[in-house]
Amino acid sequence: MDFLFKPWPWYISGFLIALTMFVLLLLGKKFGMSSNLRTMCTICGAGKKTSFFNFDWKADSWNLIVVLGAVIGGYIGAHFLSDGSMPDISEATRASLDSLGISENNAYLPQELFSLDNVMNLKTIAILLGGGLLIGFGTRYAGGCTSGHAISGLSNLQLPSLIAVIGFFIGGLIMVHLLYPLIF
Repeated sequence: MDFLFKPWPWYISGFLIALTMFVLLLLGKKFGMSSNLRTMCTICGAGKKTSFFNFDWKADSWNLIVVLGAVIGGYIGAHFLSDGSMPDISEATRASLDSLGISENNAYLPQELFSLDNVMNLKTIAILLGGGLLIGFGTRYAGGCTSGHAISGLSNLQLPSLIAVIGFFIGGLIMVHLLYPLIF
């Protein structure tokens, strides 16, 4: 049972992801988390306001189980399959976090970022709202999210997904190396 409490090696996780994608390809299904938001909006009646949400949501309702599984799996992983310790990270990352005033004593949820006091200040609210709008716009503009393009699109050998994934990486590098130091 000890293997459940440690991160799995890439070759096991990668194999399981590839196996899942193979089964989805056989079933003619597409995977992606952001498409669930469209499905949920359609269920709530957004199709009456705009044609983008006017589609047969029942054909994609199976993917809502993926969201439920991600939520339940995340809860189980965090509360029952984690010893709460910080994963092994490089000394350079530790020094960078320390220079920002973020301790490594809180594992994946540092209190310096996720405490109620920090979430309730105006700067944090502006960052969360702005980030949410940019992510929503980017997901819609790119025709899917990172999981949809990087996992499903690349496994289907789709060129637009390759271009989107390259864009995700470039955007991530710009954020971490240029924008993040300016914001924090």
